[in-house]
This record gives sequence, C-alpha cells and structure tokens, in this order.
Amino acid sequence: MYPYVVYKPFAERKPDGQYKNLLREILKNGVWYDNQMEEAALTLLGAQLKYEIANGAPLITERDIVKPGKNGRSYASQALGEIIAFVNGARTQEELESFGCFWWKNWLTPAKCKKRGLKPGEMGPGSYGAAWTDFPTSSGGFNQINALIAQIKERPRLRTHVITPWIPQFVFRITGHEQKVVVVPCHGWVNVRINTETGGLTLIHHQRSADIPVGFPANMLAYTAFALMVAKITGYTAEKIIFSIDDAHIYQSQMESVEKMLTMEDQKLPTLTLANERQLITDFRVQDFEVADYFPTGPRMIIPTPI
Repeated sequence: MYPYVVYKPFAERKPDGQYKNLLREILKNGVWYDNQMEEAALTLLGAQLKYEIANGAPLITERDIVKPGKNGRSYASQALGEIIAFVNGARTQEELESFGCFWWKNWLTPAKCKKRGLKPGEMGPGSYGAAWTDFPTSSGGFNQINALIAQIKERPRLRTHVITPWIPQFVFRITGHEQKVVVVPCHGWVNVRINTETGGLTLIHHQRSADIPVGFPANMLAYTAFALMVAKITGYTAEKIIFSIDDAHIYQSQMESVEKMLTMEDQKLPTLTLANERQLITDFRVQDFEVADYFPTGPRMIIPTPI
C-alpha cells in the first residue's frame, strides 16, 4: 500500500500559471465558432494541461472557488458533490442535491426535460451517472466505476483502465432518433495508468467541450478528487493528472471576467486531502475532502454562462 497522495511542503511548491496560459491562448489563437447555444464562443481546438499533484492540487487561484456564497455553498463544494453524485449513479436533480450539487437546476427545467421526453429534473439515461454505473449492454446494466476499481486492484499493469460517459444511442440527435439526455456529456472520459514500480497513479481526463471560465475549473477539481478517491481505494499514489480538451472556449459575455482573471499573479497551488477512511469509492462525501494552503489572488466571481 502506498500513500494516496504526497505533497511537497507549501514553501517548496512553484507557482502555476497553466490556467491563465490557456485563457491567453484561446484569446490569441481561438476562432469564433457557431454552436447550439445562443451566444458565440471563441474556440480553441485541442488543449492540454499537465499537473504534478505533489506541487499542489489544481484548484484555480485566479478567482476564489472555495469561499461560500450567500446560500452557504461554494463552487468547490458543489464540484465535489457533482463528481461524488455521478460516481454513485445520480441522474436526477433530487439525487444531485442529496450529494451537495445544486447548480444543475437551470438545465433540468420542465421545458428542457420535456423536449427530450423526460420528467422534470431527470438528466436522462445518457447522462454521466447512468453511463458510469448502468451502461446498457445485452446482459443488463454495467457498472464501469466498480469495474475500474476492481481491474486496477487485480491487474494494475493493464492499459485499459478506462471509463466513458458516452452512450451513442442516447446522445446522437438525428431525424427519426430521439436524444435521451438533457445535456450531452461534456466530460467524463477517464484513463488511469499505474506505475507498478513506483506505485504512482496518473489520471488522464478527456473532455469533448469545456467552458474554460466557468465549467472547466470545476472539472479540474472534480477529477483531481476522483484521482485521490481511486488512489485511496486501490492503494496507489495519485501523482499526475492530465487534462485533454477537444473544444476549449470562452463565451462573448465572459470576456470581461477573463480579462480580470488575467491580471492576477500566478500562485502556488493548494493541498487537497481526504479526511476520513472509506471502504468503497461510493462511500466518499463532500465533507471527506479538506482544502488547505489555498490563497486565491482573485475574489469570488459570478461569471455568466449560456444555458
């Protein structure tokens, strides 16, 4: 058994500017693409960020994502609640809220759900939680999360520790075929590699689409938390996390907020740890995570995003 995570002392960590560099690259090299939203987005196709977790967990510091809002909830806590909910197979607004994630209500309205033939508050059988824990097969639903954990424990050397949120028959939108998900999965393709010589775990997270100012910071935190949970349960050390993005974009209405974040100095990344022992990956809850050494250079911000 290896420690699930090892951080350098905070004084020895180097400031990180990868997030701002991505924003700058989109502004410099992005192209305005038409999309299904009602607002234009400046888009960069193909982006990647790599983090050594020992240098700190990739929680952005350009704006404060840990400070609670007026409702008592923080951006960070809801990002953690979302990933935990999906690991547990959540597919409704009620289930998401039971795990501490409340921001889906704007997408799961009665009108949007009805459009996909779903009841109000339902994400649909093509959503993240359903795909991860109840993937349809000829022999019934298949739980990818359980299989991932079991395979890492049994055969850590394999290159097939992969899960997907993509169920083709539920996500394509063509004549004569009804889409069965309110929001087609943007993230959730996970590839885990284990170095059996060192005990190091690398998580490669792939996503097809990323709202870089609003949604992507949640993905960064969520999949770092996922790496820690997998490492804790399987007995390896979460060492690296790589974020690969097909479509990285900034909406027109977000430009002012982006310019503000770009004025912030690079900061050292914080410490994300698990405070409690759990037997199963489905047992983790938001309160099991602790953030320390978090010193954001920017304030808490409300950034608009199309719905």
